[in-house]
Amino acid sequence: MDLGLRHQLGLVCVILLLPALCSCQGFTKSRATFYGTSDGYGTPTGACGFGEFGRRMNWYDGRVAGVGGLYRNGAGCGACYQVRCLIPRLCDANGAYLVATDQGYGDRTDFIMSPRAFFKLGRNAKASEELKKYGTLDIEYKRVPCTYTGNVLFHIKETSSNPGYFAVVILNVNGKNDVTAVELWQKTQQRWEPLHRSYGAVFDFANPPSGELLLRFKVGPIWKIYKVPANWKPRFTYDTNLQL
Repeated sequence: MDLGLRHQLGLVCVILLLPALCSCQGFTKSRATFYGTSDGYGTPTGACGFGEFGRRMNWYDGRVAGVGGLYRNGAGCGACYQVRCLIPRLCDANGAYLVATDQGYGDRTDFIMSPRAFFKLGRNAKASEELKKYGTLDIEYKRVPCTYTGNVLFHIKETSSNPGYFAVVILNVNGKNDVTAVELWQKTQQRWEPLHRSYGAVFDFANPPSGELLLRFKVGPIWKIYKVPANWKPRFTYDTNLQL
């Protein structure tokens, strides 16, 4: 065969294969299933500790999931993923964009999705209904930057008591980095002291100082500082005016 012709045929093969190769770039193969709720949203009792926020998670509007190994002892709470199923005639090319809000294990699954999240896997409503009949699907997924609207929020957990015990969950953290540390400034000792990851995304501190609390939290390599008002109360959510 003429060398030029072989080169041309090789180029054609590369062109034909390139889209298939690119479509898998960055994705990991796994499996996903779904759980049931009366309204299709997530559950407020998830292991991440998001409470009622965990039902919708901002503009994701209930597209949430429980994760297994991706939970990472709570560090994976609030991480965002793109999940695509692998049945071409039924599955949407973009799939579902969702948030990890709970911990859950299925039959070799990485995701147990809310009904609203699972529905987004289908090309249309009819396809989504057909996908539900499978129960568990082969999927591919990758972590993507979160795109919450609004500022970072500090939600004081209902178990807190002023003074005596402080527990907080940090919401609306954009990007692809985890909240890896939260620290409180101890004025008398003139040092930062770490909060303990109680469970999921909840950080706590026993016997915090009275008055205003100066906190800083670490997202990737960045530290951000926020002052919690002296009259902080359990179940209250404070807008930090910070964005990531």
